[in-house]
Amino acid sequence: MIGWIVLGVLALLFALVVIYVIVLYNGFVSMKNSIDRDWSNIDVMLKQRFDELPKLIKVCEGYMQHERTTLEAVIKARTAVNSADTESQKLAAQNALSDTLKSLFMVVERYPNLKADKGFRQLANRITELEDQIADRRELVNSAVTIYNTRLDQFPDVMVARLFNFTSRPLWQINPAHRQDVEVNFS
Repeated sequence: MIGWIVLGVLALLFALVVIYVIVLYNGFVSMKNSIDRDWSNIDVMLKQRFDELPKLIKVCEGYMQHERTTLEAVIKARTAVNSADTESQKLAAQNALSDTLKSLFMVVERYPNLKADKGFRQLANRITELEDQIADRRELVNSAVTIYNTRLDQFPDVMVARLFNFTSRPLWQINPAHRQDVEVNFS
């Protein structure tokens, strides 16, 4: 009789461990899919920005004959976004494209006729709106990735994560150049 009780307790403990592993596994799968969905949502906006950039560049080309290097930098960054394969490459390419767009908008300040152009204003506003939405979504992705990566390192989750080869995901990080102080000149 005692042997059956011990066997029953062991079977119950084994069943609890299996259920616990299943719950952890499903939690990791859910978090991983959530991160993938968030990335896909960002990709939708990046694609919209990617598709609208040629229109903006075309409008700018007519006015900015002497700023060829700025326009070429935007085109080059856009091409790099299209050829990025991994998440890390995509992050770097998107950051580079955002940087070149900021440069483009700074250069536009020297061209009042371009700034007054209705088509340019609409495209610039649309791209600025997309940039703001992308920034908001980056926060969501980073939050989800942080929770996921933390659970991957916590005990006992780390055992299940390693058993099923769940790996950490990269955070969307700022370009190091943007951490420098900004010089403000009111002269």
